[in-house]
Amino acid sequence: MPHPLVDQLRFTRTEFIRGIRGVTDDDARRRIGPMNSISWNVGHLAWQEQQYFVTWPSGQRPFPDIDREFASGGPASTPPLQRVLDAWRALAAAADPWLDTLTSDDLERHVISGGSELKRRYGDLLQRVIYHYWFHTGENAAIRQQLGHARLPQFVGSIDAKAPYRPDR
Repeated sequence: MPHPLVDQLRFTRTEFIRGIRGVTDDDARRRIGPMNSISWNVGHLAWQEQQYFVTWPSGQRPFPDIDREFASGGPASTPPLQRVLDAWRALAAAADPWLDTLTSDDLERHVISGGSELKRRYGDLLQRVIYHYWFHTGENAAIRQQLGHARLPQFVGSIDAKAPYRPDR
């Protein structure tokens, strides 16, 4: 059984995707400054999944273009939605086997990058990604409101059924 924080990450991912379901490529590429475009947000979270849950644990970087285009502090852009969604899905799938192995002890370990120990622990990264998803989920909802979309998803969805509190035992 995955660690409870991994369950929360997976629920958060589904809510992020639920929040953009039905968005057209044109709308996903619209930028209402100073906000990012929806498609940039997808690419940005793909970058974070790759960096934190694929590259740091394994040294692999399957999508170097995602790394170049969507890192924190990178320039705003309006990429095709399908391109970043495909990368996001592939990176989440690549991260999942490693995430499934995590224990509470693993989450206490410090991240090693380039042979150096970082100040952050894997548990810190997992929480950071979860909260980051919620930030961009809200930003995407605001963008959709500005674009005049109706019947937006209400957040938070079925957390009690899909990701209830579960102690780590």
